[in-house]
Amino acid sequence: MHKIILGTRGSELAKTQSLAVARLLEAQGLDVELKIIQTKGDISTRSLVELGGIGVFAAALRTALLHKECDIAVHSFKDLPTAAISGLAIGAVPAGAAPSDVLCARDSLSLAELPKNSLIGTGSPRRAAQIRAIRPDLQIVNIRGNIDTRLARIKASGVADKVSGIEAEGKGNARLRGDLDGVILAKAGLERLQRCAAITEELDIFPAPAQGRLAVECRSEDAPWNSESALAQALAKINDNAVRAAAFAERAVLAGLNAGCAAPVGVKIVDSQLADSQLVAGVFSLDGKERCCAAEKFSSREYATFSPCEIPQIDAQAAALGQRVAAQLLAQGAGEIANLQAVKARGSGSD
Repeated sequence: MHKIILGTRGSELAKTQSLAVARLLEAQGLDVELKIIQTKGDISTRSLVELGGIGVFAAALRTALLHKECDIAVHSFKDLPTAAISGLAIGAVPAGAAPSDVLCARDSLSLAELPKNSLIGTGSPRRAAQIRAIRPDLQIVNIRGNIDTRLARIKASGVADKVSGIEAEGKGNARLRGDLDGVILAKAGLERLQRCAAITEELDIFPAPAQGRLAVECRSEDAPWNSESALAQALAKINDNAVRAAAFAERAVLAGLNAGCAAPVGVKIVDSQLADSQLVAGVFSLDGKERCCAAEKFSSREYATFSPCEIPQIDAQAAALGQRVAAQLLAQGAGEIANLQAVKARGSGSD
């Protein structure tokens, strides 16, 4: 049996996601060993802004890959910078989880039911902008930390007593428990950690590009279109062409906008039984008062028959689609609605 080393962060969510990919690869005949790669983001108590934001958690894993300390790494695709890294490739994008954002609130309240001036926690300018558009009377609180840490901040939630492994956010963390009326998180992370009981409402807002999808990164020579090795063949088997195309198209919107990690940009695939499915993207002002949207036809069916050696063609076609949507947004004045180059932590990679 061919043995490979899978590099992962040490957080509960990262290990859970990595184990899920390991099981898929083991079903293809590989022997997979997980190796914890410590990142600067894991050990520092400074804010993510100081650490460099969205790319900090991927940097150590990518370095380990390039130095051959591991053979593959698993990322939350939404947390990867859009720029390609020489010598590395996204070898597989498995079938994804739900891409939506959800509200976890006290007393099982929905967004509409929250009292005026309720405190809602999120580390995402994209989420904050869209919530302000729906409920401008709510107060948005910037938060960070892993999923259990965030859930524990909900008033009278009892989450702290029900879950284990809550990580401290630094000195004084205890006083932050139970200080919020609700938090907004990605549904995918809650599903993977079996925390869905905390969800009080699935929100109708634009998610982050590639939210809910996992990216399995490898060295370029091990990519399915470059090799017939056991690893390359296994990666080809777990790759979902349609999910991959959607993720690359969504991320190309960000790249086309030259958007920074704090730009309030959301993208989603809108399926319809009566009309063509579409890739739809929105740019939002931080105060929630302005927005612009653009869309292009997206058909996942057209990617179903692509062979592993044609995966780069999938990526290129999907990226071109996303770039067209980005061009429409720029033509509508997206740069005036929001600071597209804003650089601030969009999230900790854990929600």
